[in-house]
Amino acid sequence: MKGIFITGTDTDVGKTVISSGIAGVLRDQGINVGVFKPMLSGIKRDDPESDTFWLKKMAKTSLTLEEITPFQFKQPLAPAVAQELEGTNITLEDILKHWKTIREKHDYFIVEGAGGISVPLGKDFLVSDVIKALNFPVLIVARPNLGTINHTFLTVEYAKKLGLTIAGIIINGMSEQKDLAEETSPKKIEEMCSVPILGIIPKIPCITDVTAKQLIKDHINVDQLEGWI
Repeated sequence: MKGIFITGTDTDVGKTVISSGIAGVLRDQGINVGVFKPMLSGIKRDDPESDTFWLKKMAKTSLTLEEITPFQFKQPLAPAVAQELEGTNITLEDILKHWKTIREKHDYFIVEGAGGISVPLGKDFLVSDVIKALNFPVLIVARPNLGTINHTFLTVEYAKKLGLTIAGIIINGMSEQKDLAEETSPKKIEEMCSVPILGIIPKIPCITDVTAKQLIKDHINVDQLEGWI
């Protein structure tokens, strides 16, 4: 089983745009791609604006929304906190048990986390624990503006400390008129992290299934991901 795990340096950095866009491009290339987002907070998975709905739509997978995202929570909070409010206790074992039921249904999987790499998903496990259990390389999505050097470096260092394989970094949401931080951050991130930046995605006002794929085609060399596919 091959795949990649997409995490972020923070919430709202555009993980789903990147995940679904890559899924759509790979599907167009004839790759049998599946998607998996174990937990979703703050929106129902059958909402057309949900991450789960977007992932299914772009991958054109036969997996159901429930198979893609088995656990959803009402409040827009870290899943562990949302579970405390709801009185539930989803474990890492629960996620892996579900994963085993879908992992053979596709040749390749794109897995998307919740927020950043250290977001708590349950009482005693984090996003990083899921990455380690699935044993997929990590693709890190970062924002472009001031503060991103620190967030990205900390994410990379933590991943390295855990022994995770890092496929690369994608910077998402670059302004058309870059400020000085946006102009200089990518080079410094690559120097400090010793991890390749695989693409820099511009900020656009409206994301559709067509534009999501086009962003990937225009700004990411998907061939660089071939080693992980």
